[in-house]
Amino acid sequence: MNTLAQTTGPDTHAPKPAADAVYSKIAKRIVPFLVLLWLTAWLDRVNVGFAKLQMLQDLGLSEAVFGLGAGIFYVGYLLFEVPSNLFLEKIGARKTIARITILWGLTTIATGFVHSATSFYVLRFLLGAFEAGLYPGVILYLTYWFPARRRAQMVGLFMTGVPLGGILGGPIAGWIMGSMGGHLGFANWQWLFLLEGIPPLILGIVTIVALTDKPAQARWLTDGEKHLVLADLEQDQKAMGITRHSFFDALRSPQVWLLTLIYFCLVSANPTLGFWTPTIIKGLGVKSDVVIGLLSSLPYVIGVCATILVGRHSDKKLERRYHCALSTLAAATGLVLIGWFANSPTLAFLALVLAVAGVLSAFAPFWQMPTMLLSGSAAAGGIALINSLGNLSGFVGPALVGWLKDITGKTSTGLYAVAGLEVLCTVLILVFMPRASRQAAAVGDLRKS
Repeated sequence: MNTLAQTTGPDTHAPKPAADAVYSKIAKRIVPFLVLLWLTAWLDRVNVGFAKLQMLQDLGLSEAVFGLGAGIFYVGYLLFEVPSNLFLEKIGARKTIARITILWGLTTIATGFVHSATSFYVLRFLLGAFEAGLYPGVILYLTYWFPARRRAQMVGLFMTGVPLGGILGGPIAGWIMGSMGGHLGFANWQWLFLLEGIPPLILGIVTIVALTDKPAQARWLTDGEKHLVLADLEQDQKAMGITRHSFFDALRSPQVWLLTLIYFCLVSANPTLGFWTPTIIKGLGVKSDVVIGLLSSLPYVIGVCATILVGRHSDKKLERRYHCALSTLAAATGLVLIGWFANSPTLAFLALVLAVAGVLSAFAPFWQMPTMLLSGSAAAGGIALINSLGNLSGFVGPALVGWLKDITGKTSTGLYAVAGLEVLCTVLILVFMPRASRQAAAVGDLRKS
């Protein structure tokens, strides 16, 4: 027993190379598949931004209708995300994620057959309802496998699905929009939804085989490796001290509601940029759908690097507050500069790069804040509550940009409003979030001992 404790104990006491090897093994096994899921989800969430280039004209829809339809996705999110995450805790990640991916794939395919504003609204709502639970479910799922001091990097790696979706999605959507129109009687935007709805159907089936719910069930871990992970997670819980365990505890926590408000402001730029980037680039004078697709991918290349580096540095320093706040400030700056440099395409595009990299890099440090406060059902429900209510800004942001563009004729007016939300996020974090968590301090003490 003593030998086992010395070689496979918690990360804070086990030899660091041994612990690093175990967590590297886990990361290589589960994180790439999670990234693929999120990449596919992001493609199906924002492909409407590319479809818009022809869809509005074919269906006779206004910019305001598009903005509302793009954002109504998040209403479905709001209503179904908390139940989905609570259900995940009871039945496991495999069954939950399989259900999510298959249903959102079917809904994406169905979107290729919309014929009116009403059908567009309904399917966007259903897409949000069916996809609800994937993102907070993965955040919760990672808490089953990684201690907090390793988790920001894992969340950062998971979040690379968004920029990778931008890198791959732009050229793919541009190619489909530029070459598939008219085949078999379908418009180019219809082909976009039809073809991009197939991968999640396949992934839903693969999920059952590819994912393991918890470390204790992992046949690909040795008994010693399982012991190391479980002991490390138990030590993590002790370091956090008293945490809230039930969902009702989370509802009563002022900190949860503060985090919800912060996340609402943070998220606003992400779907806004995802939905409106093709339009922004087209407004800079680019006419070809293929070129628009290629240029749309470039900001996300930088976004991948920023997301990984910020998450890794946040774990190294055990600091979340400044990493998140400075990232949202960068996003706000980029959004403002897009409008200011509207007549200078090169500078406006560089501002777009800054905005995308800034908002993407904020997510990894942010999601370490709720998991420092919550565990059990409180973590499952609290994370979903923060994500679902916070994601309502995904409804507000795109709809606001569309509404203000109809009124002013300029996309930049709406971007300024979204920039204001990012600034508010920065202020809320710096003013109200504590400088250091109890967990970080405890872990630091353990490392010194």
